[in-house]
Amino acid sequence: MPEANAARAIERERADQPAPPAFDNSYARLPDRFFARQEPSPVPAPRLIRVNRPLAAELGLDPAWLESADGVAMLAGNRFPDTAEPIALAYAGHQFGNFVPQLGDGRALLVGEVIDAAGHHRDIQLKGSGPTRFSRNGDGRAALGPVLREYIVSEAMAALGIPTARTLAAVLTGDPVYRETRLPGAIVTRVAASHVRIGTFQFFAVRRDVEALKTLADYVIERHYPALAGRDDRYLGLLEAVIAAQADLVARWMLVGFIHGVMNTDNMTISGETIDYGPCAFMDAYDPATVFSSIDVQGRYAYANQPRIAAWNLTRFAETLLPLLADDEDAAIAKAEGVLKGFQPVYQAAFHGGLRRKLGLLNEQEGDIQLIGDLLSLMAASRADFTLTFRGLSAEIGGQAGKGTTRESFVDLAAFDDWAGRWRTRLQSEDLDASREAMLSANPKYIPRNHHVEAAIKAAVENEDFGSFERMLAVTGKPFEEQPQMAAYALPPTEDERVFQTFCGT
Repeated sequence: MPEANAARAIERERADQPAPPAFDNSYARLPDRFFARQEPSPVPAPRLIRVNRPLAAELGLDPAWLESADGVAMLAGNRFPDTAEPIALAYAGHQFGNFVPQLGDGRALLVGEVIDAAGHHRDIQLKGSGPTRFSRNGDGRAALGPVLREYIVSEAMAALGIPTARTLAAVLTGDPVYRETRLPGAIVTRVAASHVRIGTFQFFAVRRDVEALKTLADYVIERHYPALAGRDDRYLGLLEAVIAAQADLVARWMLVGFIHGVMNTDNMTISGETIDYGPCAFMDAYDPATVFSSIDVQGRYAYANQPRIAAWNLTRFAETLLPLLADDEDAAIAKAEGVLKGFQPVYQAAFHGGLRRKLGLLNEQEGDIQLIGDLLSLMAASRADFTLTFRGLSAEIGGQAGKGTTRESFVDLAAFDDWAGRWRTRLQSEDLDASREAMLSANPKYIPRNHHVEAAIKAAVENEDFGSFERMLAVTGKPFEEQPQMAAYALPPTEDERVFQTFCGT
């Protein structure tokens, strides 16, 4: 009996100790040509910036272990648990319309997969973890600024209810990186439903590796779209499902003024999640032509172009699936074209439905789209703030809409008053309480505005002051709530605070 009591005491003690992740790595069980196995690339002095504890709990991970010396060693890419199988994924892609047959994870490493609380596989990936076989002479590292931008914006997107990769942690490496200047190095730990991209399919399609395409398609169906598994036309169903997921995703971006900035096919996931937060930004003043990315000199990925580019990318995806759709190429093309025609209706339904909700128009009526379009035209002419215009209308719906601060944002007051009168008349056929509730839940007050993101990055990079970074996470984590103590974060930038360009960080 004393021995049994001692054994139980040891078990209890072990149960209280922080535990490493138990990875289950489905992608690493695919054929070797899908990835390159990669040893750790140690860094000299890793220091933890932050662990996303709520996300860790959702993933079934022990935040105490992640914050321990062993956890930080994993997050820095110095040492991995026994169950990890670190790999760099192979993919190709169209970059600004130009096809590159081999890209791949040049500065990222898929450490492994965990099974979350819902029973789904989720990738744990280090970004900035060092060179891989796919680095193409790059250093494989990341600077602190882009790491913090990804952390802030990806978590803000999650709080807005937009499908996205998440950020589990960020660490300093102790090594500088060199871009335009010497910068502190850092690594971000990214979580995604998977990192399979349109470019992953392109990698095998350009090599005419039909066996690999079929293996990849079957893998994606099993992991992301299991309802398709029993269908004879499951590959056509996969195309249809990815089109629907991407159409809905881009509509959600448009509804909050988000600009991805680099919608290359290697940055578009098959799961329909937002990924690769490089030169991304949220629009302040409404202008459909808004571009922030320093490398998008032609405006290919401007705000208003995002739906068109999504459709273009999906056409490239459809091309990769042709060998799986039919033995006869003409028949395969006809099938793909028939499904691709579904993008625009799905996108418009999601976008227009979202816009109606943003204006409290819950019962669809003829003339709604014209009413919405007229408001957007007035906003563009006045460069009215996208976020605050809709939030202001949400607050005013119960009173005399059009006579408060929202009205003052417009140059042509008579035109706005005319629009507001038509809107109020239209709302008479709605339940105003339901409309106001819908508007407040659809129109955020707080987004990660560029000038605040840049201020947080500057404080961290220049002074290792992460206070602004933490405040940004706090305020954008509750985007629809009134936070009087954080009111400054809702304001658009002054003229001297405006940020005109964002950067990839590579």
